[in-house]
Amino acid sequence: MTRTRALLGCIADDFTGATDLANNLVRAGMRVVQAMGVPTAPLDTEADAIVVALKSRTIPKDEAIAQSLAALQWLKAQGAEQIYFKYCSTFDSTAEGNIGPVTDALMQALGTNFTIATPAFPDNKRTVFKGYLFVGDVLLSESGMQNHPLTPMTDPNLVRVLQAQTPSRVGLIDHSVVAQGEAAIRTRIDQLKAEGVRMAVVDAVSNADLLRLGPALKGMPLVTAGSGVAIGLPGNFGVAPCNEAARLPAAQGLQAIVSGSCSVATNQQVMDFIKAGKPALAIDPLRIAAGVDVAAEALAWAEGHIGKGPVLVYSTAEPSAVRAIQGKLGSDKAGAMVEETIAAIARGLVQRGVRQLIVAGGETSGACVQALGITQMRIGAQIDPGVPWCHAVAPDAKDGLHITLKSGNFGSTDFFTKAFAQLQA
Repeated sequence: MTRTRALLGCIADDFTGATDLANNLVRAGMRVVQAMGVPTAPLDTEADAIVVALKSRTIPKDEAIAQSLAALQWLKAQGAEQIYFKYCSTFDSTAEGNIGPVTDALMQALGTNFTIATPAFPDNKRTVFKGYLFVGDVLLSESGMQNHPLTPMTDPNLVRVLQAQTPSRVGLIDHSVVAQGEAAIRTRIDQLKAEGVRMAVVDAVSNADLLRLGPALKGMPLVTAGSGVAIGLPGNFGVAPCNEAARLPAAQGLQAIVSGSCSVATNQQVMDFIKAGKPALAIDPLRIAAGVDVAAEALAWAEGHIGKGPVLVYSTAEPSAVRAIQGKLGSDKAGAMVEETIAAIARGLVQRGVRQLIVAGGETSGACVQALGITQMRIGAQIDPGVPWCHAVAPDAKDGLHITLKSGNFGSTDFFTKAFAQLQA
């Protein structure tokens, strides 16, 4: 059936998080279009779900609210029956938001007095139990996220974290309730609403928990979550898994990777690529700050390697090195300079014939997509949990570009090699 009006409208607070969410919706059978920023025209293609990707996780609170409300208005105009506010599976944001303030604003705009919150994504080892967020077997605050350069997370208790960001009362739907299924979850929601609770953190330690939660969210005007909850929502609209939802055009062109993430996972992926003897170039933020045209240097280096296989350009570093650079330049300045440089490199690579591009890092992905002039992507098959290949048309790639936007924390150690191999299969 042709449908240009969306069933589910999604607002994501960064670009990799948007593709993470879209990936889970596609796996559950929805045809998904991802828009980069709030579109200025109506949806003109078939889609069951639309994900509007914002770069609002760490911007000032008022700006994040304004952008999110603009996305909401556009999604409602496309007929979206339910709104999904998507944030990171590590629940990271600034101390005062932006998760709580944006949720409050969306609730007010939608005229609803209750929503849920859970970043649980068991496929990527993000689970919530008794309101505490675990990454693998350790608490969030012991996972490496306590060292995040922009959004350090030192408290794993999500009820506490969210309550500090909102005047709304925050409660908990714990695992003993979730395990009983839809009826028990709905009863607990009614209890919490009667107590004046407006937001409830929900436990989930497995996909089975998310699938039990999904039916209880049918008809809820606003859902806030990481990408995990998405696996339980399409069934509410009568959508079932199908291979056709993930079909993309055949891959072509040269291959490249650009990485600005400093996460543990991306550090391991960079090292794996280098240990395999493949060409990789590290860029130095201090040289960028000194006025050196690092992007031009990187592109000149790439021209000597790119015809022989994938190349990697990266600023990825260990936490101690990142702190040292931030100490010299300031965290905001260092981050902005690196993002701008990597984005220029990504555009230069596409101009030189790259048509299969991996971008690692949430902020980096946002900068690269904007530099490439990509406004819309069709979401394809999953490479690793939370990370799909996508296809877009860009000013420098009118013949089409396959691109994947990888959250820094996601992907197996051999992700870079695996991703390109999948496109050739």
